Amino acid sequence: MPHTYQGFPRISVDTAVMGGKPCIRGTRVTVGMILGELGGGTTIDELLSDYPYLKREDILEALRFGASLAGFREIALVAA
Repeated sequence: MPHTYQGFPRISVDTAVMGGKPCIRGTRVTVGMILGELGGGTTIDELLSDYPYLKREDILEALRFGASLAGFREIALVAA
C-alpha cells in the first residue's frame, strides 16, 4: 500500500512500485529519475514535455524532497 511523506503529498512510496523508491504519486517516475535528469541538464520544461502527465509542482516537490534527504546525513571530510 502506498504512503506519502509528511510535507510531500506528491511523493509516494509503494514496495510494489519501482522497488519501493520514492515516486511522483500515481506514476512510475522516481524522484531519482527527476533529479538525475535535472542534474544532467534537462530543463523542467523539457521534463514536462517528456512526461506530459507530470505537473510543474511534481518536479518542484521532487527537488524539495531530494534536498530534504540530502540534509539527513552529515558527511565528515577527511584531509587529503
